[in-house]
Amino acid sequence: MKTAEIRRRFLAHFENAGHTVVPSAPLLFDDPNLLFVNAGMVPFKPYFLGQETPPFPRATSVQKCVRTLDIDEVGKTTRHGTFFQMNGNFSFGDYFKEGAIKLAWELVTGSVDTGGLGFDGDKVWVTVLDSDDEARALWREIAGLPDERIQSRGLLDNYWHMGVPGPGGPCSEIYIDRGAEFGPDGGPVVDEDRFLEIWNLVFMQEELTEVRKKDDFDVLGPLPKQNIDTGMGLERVAYLLQGKANMYEIDEVFPVIERASELTGKRYGADAADDVRFRVIADHVRSGLMLIGDGVTPGNEARGYVLRRLLRRAVRSLRLLGYDDPALPALLPVSMEQMKASYPELEADFARISQIAYAEENAFRQTLAKGTIRLDEAVASTKSGGGASVPAAEAFALHDTYGFPIDLTLEMAAEQGLSVDVEGFRALMAEQRERAKADAKAKKGHHADTSVYRAALDTNGPTDWQAYTTLHTESRVLGLLAGGDATPAIGAGTVGEVILDRTPFYAESGGQHADAGAISWDGGRAEVLDVQRPIKGLVVHQIRVLEGELTLDAQVSADVDPEWRTGARQAHSGTHVVHAALREVLGPTALQSGSFNRPGYLRLDFGWGSALSPDQLKDVEHVSNRALREDLPVQAKVMSLPEAKAFGALALFGETYGEDVRVVEIGGPWSRELCGGTHVDRSSQIGTVVVTSDSSVGAGNRRIEALVGIEGFEYLARERDLVQQLTGLLKASPNDLPAQVQKLLDRVKATEKELEKIKAAELIGAAADIAAAAVDIDGIAVVAHRAEGIGGADVRSLAFDVRGRLQGRPAVVAIVGTADDKPSVVVALNEQAQDRGLTAHALIGIIGDHIGGRGGGKADVAQGGGTNLGGIEAGFAALRDAITRTA
Repeated sequence: MKTAEIRRRFLAHFENAGHTVVPSAPLLFDDPNLLFVNAGMVPFKPYFLGQETPPFPRATSVQKCVRTLDIDEVGKTTRHGTFFQMNGNFSFGDYFKEGAIKLAWELVTGSVDTGGLGFDGDKVWVTVLDSDDEARALWREIAGLPDERIQSRGLLDNYWHMGVPGPGGPCSEIYIDRGAEFGPDGGPVVDEDRFLEIWNLVFMQEELTEVRKKDDFDVLGPLPKQNIDTGMGLERVAYLLQGKANMYEIDEVFPVIERASELTGKRYGADAADDVRFRVIADHVRSGLMLIGDGVTPGNEARGYVLRRLLRRAVRSLRLLGYDDPALPALLPVSMEQMKASYPELEADFARISQIAYAEENAFRQTLAKGTIRLDEAVASTKSGGGASVPAAEAFALHDTYGFPIDLTLEMAAEQGLSVDVEGFRALMAEQRERAKADAKAKKGHHADTSVYRAALDTNGPTDWQAYTTLHTESRVLGLLAGGDATPAIGAGTVGEVILDRTPFYAESGGQHADAGAISWDGGRAEVLDVQRPIKGLVVHQIRVLEGELTLDAQVSADVDPEWRTGARQAHSGTHVVHAALREVLGPTALQSGSFNRPGYLRLDFGWGSALSPDQLKDVEHVSNRALREDLPVQAKVMSLPEAKAFGALALFGETYGEDVRVVEIGGPWSRELCGGTHVDRSSQIGTVVVTSDSSVGAGNRRIEALVGIEGFEYLARERDLVQQLTGLLKASPNDLPAQVQKLLDRVKATEKELEKIKAAELIGAAADIAAAAVDIDGIAVVAHRAEGIGGADVRSLAFDVRGRLQGRPAVVAIVGTADDKPSVVVALNEQAQDRGLTAHALIGIIGDHIGGRGGGKADVAQGGGTNLGGIEAGFAALRDAITRTA
């Protein structure tokens, strides 16, 4: 049975049982505790925590998930991967244990002909919490399972909670017996390879307070409503029903392994080490496809860094299998073909997805070249110091800075006869992980403390938000906070938070900065510093009281700064205009991946693999301003999400949308986007669009910045003033300025060439004197010279010249230039010196130790730099000592 068919059957089974089918949330979910959605229940957390009222009593979904705690372990076992799909059914105070067990049993053992999965009931085992007699009895009653196939376990295995105060409850797990060839008999308590878990039914029935460990927590009491949360691993069920040994061999994954086998000429299953690499490739290519599809772009932090590691490990694994050409163009389309049955948007968006992935591989190939230089320097330094192992710090730097996998460092070091301090490297990696966990835990604790906001929402209901219709409201103070705690009053000079019954202020969201303005009352006034929505339905204003004292229940006037709002509307509408212009100029793959706008300024991140040419930037600006001149109507419409997609509205990657969405269109179909921001009424009100920059924000992602409105005109005025100053200085018309500036540059270059000739003549003259001052050390002519004021290529030329004058005997030349107050070193040896056992790359490391730097190169020539001019003489002395010992 195909994986997509299992997915369809699961959703159909529960839809027929009265569940609302909820589409998978994007992998980027609005939860600061998570990098990615990692479980099927994540989108439903607000309902389980009581933060929001569920719009349905029961629901079902197949949720895309990514777990990245042990990326380095992927492929070493056959049961876990980074991307997986979690089938789930959920009840919010509707059915409980009996309903969950009955529905699960019917699907698992129901015949294939009637829509079931067709597992043999005699091969089903379950576990229950050792104190959950009710669940045990229900399994006997509903499924007819004998007691020996209903096994009891403790809190560690069969109790679920979120790790923080909130709901929890016992769970019951469903296992399938795979047969004697997979392990000993005795059920899951004996062997979880033979008895494979496919489904976990969680019975949320208790409210927890202190949560110290998985099996150590305090129960406050029963929940007011009992809930059901279940999770079935789709890939696990697939490999059981497809008769495969593991998840890497199912229909959605294995074709990538087959393609990798074709590319490398190696057979999957022939070698254990190679098999791990094949599995890494298959897993990481699919995960990369799904992450980019949901809007992640490669980067050096958080989500972007995870994606970068996945793609680079896939490329690296194929390289270890002997394939050095670009890998992703051969593999990513294969993965897309397998996944498009369940996620057709992957095929529709593949041009953008592949552009980002291929750009990242190209960047990695360049990184490999740079990292190789760094590794060569580390190897040379290690050898010059008599070491046999590359230090852990160097291996960690290669991994952290250059994205070098440790196996690449090991391989390349071994090629040069060295090992690597792997234990030390692992210790440094463990320290990094612990820091990340501590940071995540801190964020988790902070995010969890929304009780004061939830209490305000429960007491007063949602804020009457009127930002779309007015800049002024007469309001009442419902809540005041200072330092995160409720307070009855906020005095003059104090910064705090205020909750109003109604507000005209726009709360920061969708890339639009919060409104500025003031709140005033009889005898007092406060400036509004920020406006946020800490939980859905509640608007909170951060204020600084300027006069008087603000108290609970006070009647106040809330006023948005009209100039600020005008600028904000111009900037947000301008963002839509620039996005549409980009797509018109570059094509439909130039899709927005993020944005930020404030009055007069906008920036927009979009998927694109290269810098925009001057002509392309000019075209984007021209198309944008043409749209302003055409005075296009700007309209906002509310419709269902399916209607919006059919309408052609673009959704922002990573955003989670409700059932009804707001579509903003400019000029009809020219620009249609899902958006909750404030906008102008007609495009001409934006004033102007002035594109100021285009820059890279990661492989396959660009950022364009622009000014609008008054700020745009002021920018153009400054440019005009600059042109006027230059025309006055150069005595030229504006049209002649480029030619006049070019003439100046040509004259400067000609002068520089003349100076270089003079300097070269001086160096040639100096070379003779420097060579004549060579010191003899056991028959080797040694020159150690400090060359004041020169650097880079001049140091290298001088070293070669001096070496050339020392013919007929072994010669070592070390020149250190001092240009820009930084030492620049070149060490050059002739063949006779090399025959005496000396190498340039070893000697330069000795000097580098004293000048705060490093270097690298070959046996005859090496170069490097440093930071400490004061260590030059000590470096020369160490150089002479080393030659004495070697000679």
